[in-house]
Amino acid sequence: MNPAAALRHRIDGWFLSRRPPSDQIALTQRNVYIVPTAAGWMLGATLLVLLVASINYQLNLGYLLTFLLAGSVAVGMHVCHATLRGLAMHLIAPDAQYAGAAAVFRVVLHNERRRARYGIGLAVRGSGHWAWTDVPAQGTSTVEIAFQPPRRGLHPVPVLTAETRFPLGTFRVWTVWRPAAKMLVYPAPEAHAPPLPPGEPREGDAIAAATTQGAGEYDGVRPYRRGDPLKLVVWKKAARAQAAGSDELVSRDAEQAQRHELWLDAQATGLADLEGRISRLTAWVLQADRLGLDYGLRIGSRTVAPAQGEAHRRACLEVLATC
Repeated sequence: MNPAAALRHRIDGWFLSRRPPSDQIALTQRNVYIVPTAAGWMLGATLLVLLVASINYQLNLGYLLTFLLAGSVAVGMHVCHATLRGLAMHLIAPDAQYAGAAAVFRVVLHNERRRARYGIGLAVRGSGHWAWTDVPAQGTSTVEIAFQPPRRGLHPVPVLTAETRFPLGTFRVWTVWRPAAKMLVYPAPEAHAPPLPPGEPREGDAIAAATTQGAGEYDGVRPYRRGDPLKLVVWKKAARAQAAGSDELVSRDAEQAQRHELWLDAQATGLADLEGRISRLTAWVLQADRLGLDYGLRIGSRTVAPAQGEAHRRACLEVLATC
């Protein structure tokens, strides 16, 4: 890192350390800043030239034009600063995302003023990708901001910047916001994961039972009975029977299945790399959840007891994301 970049990094760290993290922020004169843009500096230089020429040649119309433009710039500066000043912003807690996908979170802008606010942009600080919106009078507007999480795990929402150059573009008014929320990033599932591992006999049960193979299909099946849940129907066998000209349906033998438990164990992945194991386990969790199976998770010293449902899936993915 060159000296200029190191100095800038230290200044940024000092500046951000003075701003406590919060998911809500009200913009006031204490946290809204204003500087001229490149067009503003050019306009200032032009006004200076006009003023010098008017003085040198005693041009009354030159004075009129110079001070008329200067007055317009002064009014534009006030309007530009007031566009952000008095605005309130609220971060909606972001949902969990998978690694490798763009994470999107929403910011709600509240305007209590009786006039609309135009041309307000929000972006992750330093990204350069802006989302622009107008906030109606005494109303709200929601902006979606995307960023790329570096890897799986629990990450803080990045520092945000809000700015406007309305109405003339001669001044840039901005603020910096440190949200307090964190975002959970799940591991990316393996693209072509192998079939689910076989079920393990329950402790103390010596009776041979059905095992889980392939994409969740059971060896232990029985003829379909009226009232069986549709998730117990072995649709692959039904499709093969229909192709052979038979309408016979078979169901998984739930009584036999209860003698075995499906455990998604890191040791069963057959991979030495930790990230590879986690990616495969993620794919297995999604596959077992899609099939409506009871499954447990074991990785390292962390264990999630067998269950099913959305809450169980999220618990397993959270363990995989933070292990």
